Amino acid sequence: MGSCDILISGTGSFAARIAFDIAAVAAEPVEVIIAGRNRDRLGWLRTAANARAAMFGSKARFTAHPIDLLAPDASDTLLAATNPRIVVQAASIQTSQVIAQSGNAWTRLVAEGGLSATAVFQALISSRVAAAITRRGMPVTLVNCSFPDVVNGIIVALGHAVSCGMGNVAILSNVFAGSAAMPPGAEIKVLAHYQNLAAWRRRPDERGGRAPRVWLDGEEVEDVYGCFAEIQLTPEPVIEISGASGVPMLLALAAGRPWSGHVPGPNGLPGGYPVRLTDGALDLDLPIGVAEAEAIAWNGSFEAENGLVVSPDCHVGFTGILGERLAEYVPALRDGFAVRDLEAVCEELLQLRAALMLKAW
Repeated sequence: MGSCDILISGTGSFAARIAFDIAAVAAEPVEVIIAGRNRDRLGWLRTAANARAAMFGSKARFTAHPIDLLAPDASDTLLAATNPRIVVQAASIQTSQVIAQSGNAWTRLVAEGGLSATAVFQALISSRVAAAITRRGMPVTLVNCSFPDVVNGIIVALGHAVSCGMGNVAILSNVFAGSAAMPPGAEIKVLAHYQNLAAWRRRPDERGGRAPRVWLDGEEVEDVYGCFAEIQLTPEPVIEISGASGVPMLLALAAGRPWSGHVPGPNGLPGGYPVRLTDGALDLDLPIGVAEAEAIAWNGSFEAENGLVVSPDCHVGFTGILGERLAEYVPALRDGFAVRDLEAVCEELLQLRAALMLKAW
């Protein structure tokens, strides 16, 4: 049995960004295994990552592990073969590119109902990996990159542990920190749900709706859109920022160092928060005067208005426009579903997605 510090599950653009940035900046020795089905893609990611490590003089080393992540018992087999300390789960049966696509009834449903239309798909592999970690009974830190603002709550409701995700709130905290509006040396703290990203994909004069909450040196910014008007995100997933955003945290985890920053879905909470990493555990690091209950309720209110909500009794419900649309297509989902039925509901929604993608819109 081999072993590694970090196992990256998936071979898409997000996984590549993580691997390539680890390769560029790792100042301490770190062993990384990249796992996925496409052998040619795996070979390229391994080769390119090791080349970047040599190029930048970093101390990362990469190997590849071919495996079909959707095969029966794949997650258990993968953990046994790689013995990771940290699992970065970046594989999904739903590409994030759907947010920039159009032309059929499925992309219209996602555009109108929100990205939580894909949450069950995003949760499939991640929940299987989380369950395998639970069965293994060894200390493994799970970082779920598949829609963590919502999916991490599903994972916890299924009875498994998840540390956090990457991107979303960390996209905004880092673009704000890098903007001309940021006072030199100021400390920034951000509360943001993934739904807050949409406004920054529009032009400054078209932005509106609920803004993220931002504090600079403990003072909350009153006009976030005005203060950071220069910020502009692409219509596509901003992987150059989101995939990179978790790398400092991953390297701190691997080295046992403290770290502070922003992550989505810490310990299964909805939305994103400022956090601190101490002895391998993440805790909220909120601005003075902001209670945890207030921050959690603020983030949770987005999906409560439109999206997917996991209740304390482990029931999954769809809300707002998304709930209305799904109930029209799949009446059985009008009242949601028990989280334990995730895989059966996923099969039903896969059939719906296939049918809607054949309908032009």
